[in-house]
Amino acid sequence: MDARPQARDELSRLAGLIGRISVAMLTTLEPDQSLRSRPLLTLQMDAEGALWFMTSISSPKIGELDGHRRVNLSYCDPAHETYVSVSGVTQILRDAEKAHELWTAALGAWLPSGADDPDVVLLKVTVEAAEYWDTRRVQLLPLLPAPQKSETEHRKIEISS
Repeated sequence: MDARPQARDELSRLAGLIGRISVAMLTTLEPDQSLRSRPLLTLQMDAEGALWFMTSISSPKIGELDGHRRVNLSYCDPAHETYVSVSGVTQILRDAEKAHELWTAALGAWLPSGADDPDVVLLKVTVEAAEYWDTRRVQLLPLLPAPQKSETEHRKIEISS
């Protein structure tokens, strides 16, 4: 993932945690209110902290995102004991210049016709909240509203725009 320099410490921490994890599990809400997850290659965390992906406009996830723009992204790297959950709001964009900037050969498995294929769109996730599991302390810690504790030492921070 191409992680651009971040203006806020918590976004820099997020970039550091997920930077070496290439694939996120994107969870969307289906029309029947069930949840569905699928893998997506994280291409970039831009300077504003948004996460960028590329997908096909004909993918079922696009229909799900049309009905409900809020998503969750899960990042997992068991070898380094890194587990991160990111919540955000999506935008589906067509931008040929940005698509070429983000294109990588690894996308060829999912998008064999390349960045110029009219079926290819960009998926931008504006991060609203993020949390990670500190395996040394066995607790969930905030990355990005005021800490909240539950019976599992759960704390979360929201990112304001």
